[in-house]
Amino acid sequence: MRLLPVAVAALLVASSVSTPVVANTDQLVANICDYVKSDDKNRLRKKLKESRVKLRNIYDGVSCDGGSLLRTAYNSNAVTVGEFIAKRLSSKELTAPEPDGQTILDWANANGHGGSSITAAINDRIGG
Repeated sequence: MRLLPVAVAALLVASSVSTPVVANTDQLVANICDYVKSDDKNRLRKKLKESRVKLRNIYDGVSCDGGSLLRTAYNSNAVTVGEFIAKRLSSKELTAPEPDGQTILDWANANGHGGSSITAAINDRIGG
């Protein structure tokens, strides 16, 4: 008789423990890329907050059409989002070479983006 109350108590405890929902990372990356391309800073911030991720923690792992988020912002003329991204990253991340061996500033200057306000935000962040 004593086994029944113990079993019911164990069942209640087990049902009250919730397991975290694993986010669909492919969909998250697709949304982030779309928001960067469309220069929608508010939706990007909201998506990051909903997903409980920090931009600096995922920046290296996110690629939009083969380029980094900052390169995507430059190519899409997404100035607001590009400045937002630059302000959220550390100076170490901004000066690190990307997969092609160029830093974001080297790439921006080589591709005619040297006068962009995104470049100015990166320079402000790295102290250059």
